[in-house]
Amino acid sequence: MLRSHTEAQARRPIYNDPWKNREAWRSHKIFSKSSNFKTLFPGLGYATVAFAAYCTYEHFFLKNEKHHH
Repeated sequence: MLRSHTEAQARRPIYNDPWKNREAWRSHKIFSKSSNFKTLFPGLGYATVAFAAYCTYEHFFLKNEKHHH
């Protein structure tokens, strides 16, 4: 069965990149910008929650001693 030239060309890649396998790591999800941003500050979430809990504790439970000079 003969195919037309355009059908045969549509299935072939435009060019064969010899470095395709070596550059594949760049498009992996581990190296995406959002993944890198999440790991930029690994303890920021825990620190924010701990600081908010401390501020709440200090506001409601500690004595409010006013020092006047």
